[in-house]
This record gives sequence, C-alpha cells and structure tokens, in this order.
Amino acid sequence: MNADSYQAMLAAVQAFHDKHRFRERGGEEMTYRIALMAEELGEISACVTKGGSREALAEELADLLILLLGTALAQEIDLNAAFWAKMQKLQSRKARIIDGRIRVSEFRD
Repeated sequence: MNADSYQAMLAAVQAFHDKHRFRERGGEEMTYRIALMAEELGEISACVTKGGSREALAEELADLLILLLGTALAQEIDLNAAFWAKMQKLQSRKARIIDGRIRVSEFRD
C-alpha cells in the first residue's frame, strides 16, 4: 500500500486504535475526542503564537489529523468522500474580504 495514500493513513490509525483498544476503553467516545481535538488546536495555536518551529507545527498538525482520522473511523464516516463533497461546495462559493482578510463562507446577507 502506498504510504502516502488515504487508505494507508486510515489503516495506521485503525491499527493504533486496535493496539490500545480504544473502542473498549472509551477512546472513541465523541465528547472525549472533541476535548482532545480542542487540546490539539490549543497546541497548534501556542506553536504559532509563540514562534514554534516549522517541524513543531508539522507535528501538532499531524496530531490533529490523526485525531480527525480516528474520529471518522470511530463514527464510520467516509472522510475521503466527505472531503471531496465539501471541496466541491467550497469551490462554488464566492470569496469576500472581511477586515482585510479573505473569507470563503456560506454568507447569509
């Protein structure tokens, strides 16, 4: 399997969950996973605002990606399909400049 493929990443995360028995030990419970994702976002924020290295930021982003993939696995969501469906929606949206920064959102005027 290609180490850069989505399927390879999913398999690695599933193996990690299986190794530590996440399903049986509460590691796949959604409230817990949301708290972990919030913690990771805080670590990403700290890395950026405190001038962390690119390597440190990459590690924090990888932590969040692993949590996202694990959450998709735990909830039996095809994140690959969801990603492409969402990208299609985003591509059809108009951008706006708000407070000097670009936003591509579903604006409700």
